[in-house]
Amino acid sequence: MLTLDQLNNGQRGIITELTGDDPVTARLFEMGLLAGEPVEMIGAAPFRDPLAIRVRGTRLAIRRRDARRIVIVATGTASAPLPASRADLAVSAAAQ
Repeated sequence: MLTLDQLNNGQRGIITELTGDDPVTARLFEMGLLAGEPVEMIGAAPFRDPLAIRVRGTRLAIRRRDARRIVIVATGTASAPLPASRADLAVSAAAQ
């Protein structure tokens, strides 16, 4: 099991689940961290906390302990654009 805090700078993954059942987990959902969404590790602050990530085209800063709640599957590095999010795919399909 790989969690978001274990990615290196420039590495990417797909969110598979969020662990926990509390207000912090609910807030992560509200921020767009949903299963199936691609995510990229941008970097970390000088003392390794918080982490900067990109999800759904937005740059977010989250605490390392909160990133440990986000289970991912690593998909590669930042050499190519992030795959479309589920929301982007739904909008594209609706437009056709």
